[in-house]
Amino acid sequence: MQMGLIGLGRMGANMRERIRGAGHDVVGFDPGTTSSDVESLQELVARLATPRVVWVMVPAGEPTRTVIEQLSHLLGAGDLVIDGGNSRFTDDKDHCALLGDRGIAYLDCGVSGGVWGLQEGYGLMVGGAAGDVARAMPIFDALRPAGEHAEGFVHAGPVGAGHYAKMVHNAVEYGLMQSYAEGYELLAAEPLITDVGAVLKAWQRGTVVRSWLLELLVAADSDDPGFECLTGYTDDSGEGRWAVEEAIAHAVPAPVISAALFARFSSRQPDSPAMKAVSALRNQFGGHDVRLKELSA
Repeated sequence: MQMGLIGLGRMGANMRERIRGAGHDVVGFDPGTTSSDVESLQELVARLATPRVVWVMVPAGEPTRTVIEQLSHLLGAGDLVIDGGNSRFTDDKDHCALLGDRGIAYLDCGVSGGVWGLQEGYGLMVGGAAGDVARAMPIFDALRPAGEHAEGFVHAGPVGAGHYAKMVHNAVEYGLMQSYAEGYELLAAEPLITDVGAVLKAWQRGTVVRSWLLELLVAADSDDPGFECLTGYTDDSGEGRWAVEEAIAHAVPAPVISAALFARFSSRQPDSPAMKAVSALRNQFGGHDVRLKELSA
C-alpha cells in the first residue's frame, strides 16, 4: 500500500520507518527536517497514486488546521486523510466537514507509543466510517504492536471518537505518572530506604503496580539517580486540560486526573503565591513557624 506522511518529527519519522519495514511505500514530507522525500505538499500529492491516503502527523491546533486546509485543495474525491496527531476531538468534525465537501474521506487516529513505537508498535484508537477504517487497515496493522489485534487497535466509533479515546488515555497517563512520582518522593524522603532505585526495580515483577511506566521510571533513575540533572518544571500538552473539561461537562468525578493536572501547574511556580498564602494563614491562626527568605546584604 502507498501512503503520504506529513510530519517527520520524533514519532512521524519512526512511523515512516515502521510502515516501510512492513513493505509499504511511504512518501514523507516535513519542511522542518532534511529527511523529506519531497520538497512540498504539492509534490507529495503528485507522487501518490489515486485514490490517495495521506496521514497528517503535525502538532495539534493551528498547524493541523493549516495542513488540512491545504490538503482540501490538493486532494480529490475518493482520497482519504488521517489525522494522527493529538488534535482535540471537537476539531475533527470541522476537518471532516471541510474535506467531505470535496469528497475526501477523513479518519482521526489517536496514537500512543512515543519514541518506543518503532520497536514496540503503536497503540491506535481510530474514529470514522467503517469502510474508511477497513481501507487503511494495512497501515494500521503495520503500526500496531504484534499480537492480538484488539489489544493494540480499536475502531472507537465515528469521527472524533479516536481523538476522544486518546485524550482520556493521556489523562489516565497523567494520573499514573503523578502517583509513581509521589511514591518516588516518599521513598526518597525516608532514611530507612537506602536505595530508592532498587525498590522501584523490585516492583517490576510480581507486584500489582508493575507497568511500562514503572520500567521507564526505573530506567530514568538509573541514568540520572535522584534526577539531579532535571528541574521540576513539567509541561502539559493539552489533553489533560481537555479531559478535565469533559469530566465537568459529563459530571464525571475525576479527582486523580484533575489533581495530576494541577500538580503540573504547581511545578511551574518555584515560589508559589498560593503556598505563601497557606504558610501565612498557618502562622496567623496557629502560630506555626514560617520560613522567611534570606535577604542579601
